[in-house]
Amino acid sequence: KVGVNLHLQPNHPLGMIKTQIEQHFESAHPGVFQFVDSLSPVVTTKQNFDELLTPPDHVSRSANDTYYIDQEHVLRTHTSAHQTELMRREINAFLCTGDVFRRDTIDATHSPVFHQMEGVRIWPKEEGVAVVEDLKTVLEGLASELFHGAKVRWVDAYFPFTDPSIELEVHFEGEWLEVLGCGKIQPKILEACGLGDMEGWAFGLGLERLAMVLYGIPDIRLFWSHDDRFHNQFKAGEHTKFVPFSKYPACYKDVTFWIPDNKSYHENSFFEVVRSTGGSLVENVEEVDQFVHPKTGRESRCYRVMYRSLERTLTNAEVDRIQETIRSSAAGELGVELR
Repeated sequence: KVGVNLHLQPNHPLGMIKTQIEQHFESAHPGVFQFVDSLSPVVTTKQNFDELLTPPDHVSRSANDTYYIDQEHVLRTHTSAHQTELMRREINAFLCTGDVFRRDTIDATHSPVFHQMEGVRIWPKEEGVAVVEDLKTVLEGLASELFHGAKVRWVDAYFPFTDPSIELEVHFEGEWLEVLGCGKIQPKILEACGLGDMEGWAFGLGLERLAMVLYGIPDIRLFWSHDDRFHNQFKAGEHTKFVPFSKYPACYKDVTFWIPDNKSYHENSFFEVVRSTGGSLVENVEEVDQFVHPKTGRESRCYRVMYRSLERTLTNAEVDRIQETIRSSAAGELGVELR
């Protein structure tokens, strides 16, 4: 899925959300923000972690969470990875959009590939801009545009690259939804870019999350579908609610195994095995049982894999073939002992 760039397709829901946000920023702040959307997803660990002050022991650095190309390069886990690169180019206000990659759980709202937008604006300190107040004003304006004047609230948060850090929540269809995280850029980040005399803010948002809420799309796999029944419902410049089409029956299969005694097992690695084998035919994977043998102390896990195609009815035989490949791959790649 690297290089598909759904965010660059104008009639795709992700491209439509991206365009709506960019048009809002251009309308509200004419000529201020530069739009960047075609940077390589392969970045250095320095860009992705170090320059954003990610602690050396942070879980996001683990190979269980991040796709490493080699020791020094990864598939970006967030569009924030381009923040320092763009500021060094003396681009003082920008929106940067792209696909990002993370090992994660398998369900209707998570995918190893999704899309983010990073927003940044910096000024000389001598201008005396009230940075956090400006940030809130800008993002409340964006929320009003996207959610048609819905109520918003701010919640304290923590991100290593901003201080203070806050999250914006919107009251939409009867509940509070987290929309984005943001804050004032850490001075150390600016100083490392040779911009110690500057200050500013940054925010990051997920395009899939917004599109699922605003268009009523229930399953993240639909964004990657080639089914015309999905794509024909969307057109640039029009806001429509997704109308579900026929839902095909699900098929459930369990896989149970003993995990290695050396505690090297991480369930994200199992999810990766399932994804690489079952692809978009897997709708959900849920841990349904843990068991510790009272005599040996060995630990067993049982996962229930839910198969469902978005486009056709699956046969039990083809699901059995996929399930058997998952079982054998888990044993071979993860060192687990099948039960």
